[in-house]
Order: sequence, then structure tokens, then C-alpha cells
Amino acid sequence: MENVEKIKNTFGENIVQVDGEIPVDLPTDDGDRFLFLSHDQSLMTHGLHKYPAKFFPELPRWLIKRYSQENDIILDPFTGSGTTNVEALLARRNSVGIDVDPFSRFVAKVKVTPLSESSLKSAQKKLFESIINYHSSLISESDLPDFPYRDNWFNKEILFELSYLRKQVQQLDTQNEIKDFYRVCLSSIIRSVSNADDNCTRTVIRKKLNKSVKPSDALNKFAKTVMTKVPKIIAFSKNYPSDITVDFPENMDARSIKFEEGFFDLAVTSPPYVNAVDYPRTHQLEMYWLGFAQDSLTTLKKQNVGTESVSASDYKTLHEIGVPDADTVIQNIYGKDPRRAYIAFKYLEDMRKNLSEVYRVIRKDGRYVVVVGNNRIRGQLFENWKYLMPIAEKIGFKVENYFGSEIIKHFIKVPREERINTDWILVLKK
Repeated sequence: MENVEKIKNTFGENIVQVDGEIPVDLPTDDGDRFLFLSHDQSLMTHGLHKYPAKFFPELPRWLIKRYSQENDIILDPFTGSGTTNVEALLARRNSVGIDVDPFSRFVAKVKVTPLSESSLKSAQKKLFESIINYHSSLISESDLPDFPYRDNWFNKEILFELSYLRKQVQQLDTQNEIKDFYRVCLSSIIRSVSNADDNCTRTVIRKKLNKSVKPSDALNKFAKTVMTKVPKIIAFSKNYPSDITVDFPENMDARSIKFEEGFFDLAVTSPPYVNAVDYPRTHQLEMYWLGFAQDSLTTLKKQNVGTESVSASDYKTLHEIGVPDADTVIQNIYGKDPRRAYIAFKYLEDMRKNLSEVYRVIRKDGRYVVVVGNNRIRGQLFENWKYLMPIAEKIGFKVENYFGSEIIKHFIKVPREERINTDWILVLKK
């Protein structure tokens, strides 16, 4: 294995470093730690849209090839931006991606949809012509979207440019799949041309940043994005196996998977971290522009596993999950912050429901591979992976293997005290 070597990290700990493609037969013993160096984070459609805490493609690719066969059916119950589904497709596996977030499902669907090169380039030509011919007089106030604090988030010139681009995409005389691709291209620049901090999980304006957004930035960034991403979707489309299916069903949830028993051969996922990333808030500006939200995001937030949107009545009393190590930590958090203690408990309770559902819908001897991170809550180290293993075993899973994956890059910054340095990969067998 030429790209595999043993190293020591800055703390003197033994780490196995894998540079690029992960060998399918890579030895993994319980407790091993790996540093996977990714080269494919923007390969084909993987880099179509920024998404926090995203899988690097080599990891699900390796797990899919290691634990399944061609034409098997793969499940990702927390599909996010669809990395697992793209990799399953390219490895000739059918797949299903479940996510409560409509924005997530939309981006993931575009990433796995093959497009005609001639139609793409024809639409691109029309869009570029419209950019050259742009003038603010071509947009009226009625073309501007209406959403909370709109004029704080965006300068007037940028509002008009984004509205113009959105209108031009809507008016393209082409298939909806082509329009959706260009909508994702537009969505991918929205944060960067807003007044919000580009590198924060929460959509916030930081005056100290002195972020500079100039007239024509939206037009120029959209054009550059299209020039970069059209070749990538074309490359994906040329590698697309037409006899393989991908589905992103609506009205499903990681805690309520509406498939029959034993339907899937393998499940691979990276669930949200407790108390770490507020996905609806991260993508709120994109959701407003794409029409997935108009006002409050609270209803959607409450549906997310790991949500911070809880009611005061929920945390009047201490809740316990029944795992001694977890309950000790939850009790310690409760002494400082009852609300955070309940959020931690609810996360584990939601993950129990997910583990139970996945156990039901995967076949006998099938595996559920969960990539999960730790974090700190009110100073307490919350080791998710250690708590999820006994929960999984109580449901009926056997913990076949567990090992660590060091994190070396964060797409979006999180506060230092909440930063996660190692993901843990749990291989659970039915």
C-alpha cells in the first residue's frame, strides 16, 4: 500500500496516514487512528455547493466498496449534500438519501442528475449574454424576494443583480433539470456576495470583518462559478451509469424510514453533531433565494437531529438516556445549563430512534457505518461514539469495528471550544 504510512501526530500518538484513495482492504483494528488526506473534495459534482461538516468523498467511497457489491441498495439517512449518494452511484450501487431539509434534498438531487452537454452549454451561452446586457433598470422592485432583514443581508446593487440572475435562470427555454443546476450555481455564491461572514456556521454580519462587496460582484462570481462547474457536471454525466437509481424521498426522517424490513444492503452516514451546526441557519439566505423558506426557520430547525430549538418545559427536569457514561456527562451539564443537558439527551434519544429504524430496514448481516464526532458542551467532553455503541448493541447490532479519522480541515469555522478533532467510524453489523 504505497499511499499508506505510519506517522506520529503532534501529541506523539501513532496515526496511520492515507494519502488519497483508501485501499479497500486497509487493515482496521479497534481504536486505530487514521489521517485521511483527501484529493477529491471538488471532484465532479462534489464541490457544487459549500456544505458544513461534509463527508470527504474518499471515505464513503471506501466504505461502500468495502461493505457492499455492485447493484446493492445503499441508504444514507442523514444525506446532507448527497456525497454518499454520488459515490454510491459512481460505484454502481443504487441508493436512497433521506433528509428533513428541502434545501439539502434539492442540492443532492442536482448533484446526481446527469445533464446534456449541448443543453448545458446552450443555456450557459444565453446566461452569459444576459450578464453582458445587465442593467438595473431591467429589474423592478416586484422582482426582489421578500424575506426577514433582506436589506441588512444584501446591498441594493447585489439584490438587483441576484434577482436579475434568478429571473434569467427561470426564463431559460430548457429542461427543469438544467435550470435547477444553474439555480444551485446561483445559490453557491449567495453567501459570498451577502454582508454575512463567509466562514461561520451561523449566518451573521460581523462589522469587524469590514467585508467588502462591490457592484457587479454577483454577476462576476456567478459567471466564474458557471465556468468552473459546467465542466464538472459534464464529467459526472459522462461517468453516470444509466441503470442505477438514486432517490431522495420527501416526508421521511432518519427516525421514520418508510421502507420495508431488510430493504437495504448497507447504510453509511455522518449524522449531525449535537449542538454544533444549525443547518437551516447556515443556509438561510440560500433557502430564501431558492424559495424554500419565506420567514421563520423555527419549524424546520425543530425537525433536525441535534437541534437547539427546544422548549423551556422540556428541560425543567433532568432526562437520562440509560447509558451510564452518557448520563454522568448529562448530569454534569445539567448542573451548569439544564437546556444544554436536554439538547444532549434529545440528540442521543433521536439517534436511538435512527439506529432502531436502520436496524429494521437493513438486511441480516448488513452493516450500518456511522461516522460521528465528539464535541464539548459547557466544558464537558461529549463522546458521542462511546455512547452510541451501547445504544446500538441494545437494539441488536454487533459493534464489528471502530476507529478514528483525524480532521485536518473545516469548511466552515466553529468556535474553538466546540471544535472536533477526530471523527469516529463505527461499523455496526445486524
